[in-house]
Parts: sequence; C-alpha cells; structure tokens
Amino acid sequence: MTTSINARAATAAPARDVLTWVLVVLGVSNVANALWMLASPAGWYSGLPAAVPDFGPLNEHFVRDIGSAFLTLGIALVWAGFVPRWRVPLVAPVTLFFVLHALTHVFDTERGLVGAEHWTIDLSGVYVPALIMAALLWIVARARPEPY
Repeated sequence: MTTSINARAATAAPARDVLTWVLVVLGVSNVANALWMLASPAGWYSGLPAAVPDFGPLNEHFVRDIGSAFLTLGIALVWAGFVPRWRVPLVAPVTLFFVLHALTHVFDTERGLVGAEHWTIDLSGVYVPALIMAALLWIVARARPEPY
C-alpha cells in the first residue's frame, strides 16, 4: 500500500526543473506585456522603450490584436513550463513567432522604414528574445521528457 501511495504522489507532483522556471518567467513576461497592450494600447505604444511610434501611427485595434498574440504566447510558455512532455509543441510556435517578428524588423530596417538606430533599439526587445527562444527550443527538443 505504501508503494502505491508513493507512486501516485510521484506522478501527481512532477519535479520542477530549471526549464520550468525559465519558461514560467518568460511566459509571465509575455502575459504582462500582453495585459499592458490590451488594457492601454496608447500607453503601451508611447511608453514601451522600443521607439514603436517610428513604425507608424497608433492603431489601438492592431495593438490589441498583437496583445492577444502575446497573451497566447505567454500562456503557452507557462503551460510548457509545467508540462514537460508538451514543451516542444508549445515552445516551437512561440519560437516561430519571435523569429518571424525579428525577421520583419530586419526587413523593415533594411528597407529604410525606420532608421539604422533601430538595429540597436531592437536588439534587446526583438533580436535577443528571438535568439533566446531558438536556444530554448533547441534545449527542450534535446530533452527527453517522459511519454504520456
């Protein structure tokens, strides 16, 4: 009887690893950004230290649309943090979004939509997150979580 209780306890409370907390922190960060975008599009547009106005005039609907995307990404990352077997299928589309977002910034900066200063402005908020997500996807893909 003690063995079956211990076995159930082990499956009911999976061990948390470093990736759990990395994914949760990244997820919560995305959720926080999303909530700001959804609650105050104008505040996000003018307050984010990323020179967002350089890309064009405020469109509150568009900011909320993107806020919805960031909320989805954040929830996926938190979910991946707590369910290791779902990490690859949840982290992969989040990574794809961040990489495509970075490539869009590369394209827009290269074509002159924004000035060359955006290579530096976008480094910490666009390019580094894409690299972090790509590295994180590589890490979770190499891990071998327990099957269903």
